[in-house]
Amino acid sequence: MKKPIVHVTDHAVLRYLERAHGVDVEGLRRRIGRTVDNGVKHGANGVKFCGLSYVLVGKTVVTIAKVDRRKLGQRRRK
Repeated sequence: MKKPIVHVTDHAVLRYLERAHGVDVEGLRRRIGRTVDNGVKHGANGVKFCGLSYVLVGKTVVTIAKVDRRKLGQRRRK
């Protein structure tokens, strides 16, 4: 697919998902928050759950990435 000449903000993408596709953005925000709550209570700077890594700065989730299972296995063996 050809790259457009205009820039589309993250805000615009969120609103598109919410309004055109019925995605419950606030519901997802609550779900993510509940997923990491216990880790935050224990002072974690990240939580790994169900194949995802939730990166925290204080009490804020700043990004979510897929966990590379191969790297996890290598770390355990060392």
